[in-house]
Amino acid sequence: MTLIDLFLQTMETTLPVFAMVFIGLGLRRIGWIDNAFVNTASALVFKATLPTLVFLSIIRADLDTAFNPGLLVFYLGATLASFAITWLWARWRVVREDRGVYVQGAFRGNCGIVGLALAANLYGDFGLSAGGILLGLVIISYNILSVIVLVAYQPGQTTDWRKIFHDIVRNPLILAVFFAVPFAALEITLPGWVMTSGDYFASLTLPLALLCIGATVSLSAIRSDSRTAFSSSLMKMVTLPTLCTAAAWFTGFRGPELGLMFLFFASPTAAASFVMVKALGGNDRLAANIIALTTLLASITVTLGVFVLRSAGLI
Repeated sequence: MTLIDLFLQTMETTLPVFAMVFIGLGLRRIGWIDNAFVNTASALVFKATLPTLVFLSIIRADLDTAFNPGLLVFYLGATLASFAITWLWARWRVVREDRGVYVQGAFRGNCGIVGLALAANLYGDFGLSAGGILLGLVIISYNILSVIVLVAYQPGQTTDWRKIFHDIVRNPLILAVFFAVPFAALEITLPGWVMTSGDYFASLTLPLALLCIGATVSLSAIRSDSRTAFSSSLMKMVTLPTLCTAAAWFTGFRGPELGLMFLFFASPTAAASFVMVKALGGNDRLAANIIALTTLLASITVTLGVFVLRSAGLI
């Protein structure tokens, strides 16, 4: 296979995901979808269709393949390292009042939608099941670390760890993983009609979620003088994915596991980061800029990353 053929194959994997994002952006601009649609669809995805997709993917999975403690431990370590590196960089290069927003934007990826969609396109059922298990760790670590860094730079804000704990344990994705693993381990099978109905319902997830991401990207929110947003975006989309994927390769990860981690590392900044910044009184314009920039950059950086890893025979 020539490099051109390999690149075209890579684009067939990544571009359908980002095409849906840009379609959502276009539909919002021409007025075919609005805030009410985005809010309703996002809630449906988060509370119902995405947990269903994760649950069905895990109960169908071979846990000996999908559940990899080494991968989970490495991803947690890489997340903590990314968080520390970004915070140290921010202390040196970013004004104090924007450091928390900068750090969260640089390390908190949208793994639950973009990462999972890319994993499904690239690795099918393995991507969904292994990615679903990894999501449980991602949700817990990202929420805790985000609160820590944001509160550190917001005067007068305190951390309600009891509320954070309740939010995490009641998270629909966490619950989906929690209930699905025993089903898969005990090889419990559900009736055919239940699985088919579940598949119909779960199939709504990725198109709806990606359309909503596109619809929430605001090009007008990007300010040409926002050097901090560009710096955080480059850290999120280029520096950290490169460092973390290289570390995973040196550790010995290869094939689908390395590819899955790259896709999660290289996912654009999660839209939830804006909500958290807004709630804690931070610079929400900067948070919006980072989300918009990383989402737009992802179509280029993720495609190139997958192409490089594939051409090197690593994934």
